[in-house]
Amino acid sequence: MSTLVLFHLSALLLAFLLDWAFGEPPNRFHPAAWMGSFIQAAFRKRPSNQPALEFLFGAALTVTGAFLFAGFAYGLQMVFINQLSFIIGVIIQAILLKTTFSMRGLWRAAGEIQANLEISNLSEARRLLAWHLVSRDTSKLEHAEIAAATIESLAENMSDSMVAPLIFYAIGGLPLAIAYRFINTADSILGYRDKAHEWVGKFPARLDDALNFIPARITGLLIGAGAFIMRVDSQAAFRIMRRDARLTGSPNAGYPMSAMAGALSIELEKAGDYCLGGGNRLPNLEDIQTARDMLKPISFLAVVILLPVLFLRL
Repeated sequence: MSTLVLFHLSALLLAFLLDWAFGEPPNRFHPAAWMGSFIQAAFRKRPSNQPALEFLFGAALTVTGAFLFAGFAYGLQMVFINQLSFIIGVIIQAILLKTTFSMRGLWRAAGEIQANLEISNLSEARRLLAWHLVSRDTSKLEHAEIAAATIESLAENMSDSMVAPLIFYAIGGLPLAIAYRFINTADSILGYRDKAHEWVGKFPARLDDALNFIPARITGLLIGAGAFIMRVDSQAAFRIMRRDARLTGSPNAGYPMSAMAGALSIELEKAGDYCLGGGNRLPNLEDIQTARDMLKPISFLAVVILLPVLFLRL
């Protein structure tokens, strides 16, 4: 095994362990928070009531920001990481890579909602759901609807917050993983359909859809594999994914969400939008716990299947 392969493999495994051991760093030290601040500051300078210019502004912001942050990561690699001792270089690379994905943070956020549902504190569960996981209005959601939205977000974020950044790291190293995280952050901040965001957010939203096309489908398959490990219904995960994955407005979100609906034998419905796993029972607290428990084996499987990609690239 070459030193370069060993370096990237060690950084990937250490980043995985750091995420599960410590979770997210404070925002003042988190590159994703810096990306968000950069995007919001630029957004305030956007042209208004000029769709073509707004679209071009959003495209320029997305591409420029992705290159800036990827270039910063590349510069760190060249100036510091590659010039330091092997062990220190691995540690720095792992810390930076860890900031592109978040499994423990997702696991913890869902756990906080679950804990409040257990004591029937719906108002706090709704607040936490809106704060951590979804952008929809949660003020009128009932117990089963909160559970469904939590499980949906867990499944969808397995792709956005874990599988996709790991894929891009395996393909293009830390700079590409950082670039993906910027584009995904731009979509999460700008990709709304209201008047202020409609045209500015169109380019990052479409680019994010394109980048997540393969990761979302891989995540659906991983959820099926994770269901087998957890001894829930892996066959239904694949069957419901094939049947319902294209029912959502998003070209990607339906794959992990429908796979999770099948694995847990539940119905995941967003009123007026989609119903995945239709005909199954409504989700409950135990289903949130099972979905959370599936995060660890799925994240481990994601690392394992990407190792050959890393070896081939290097």
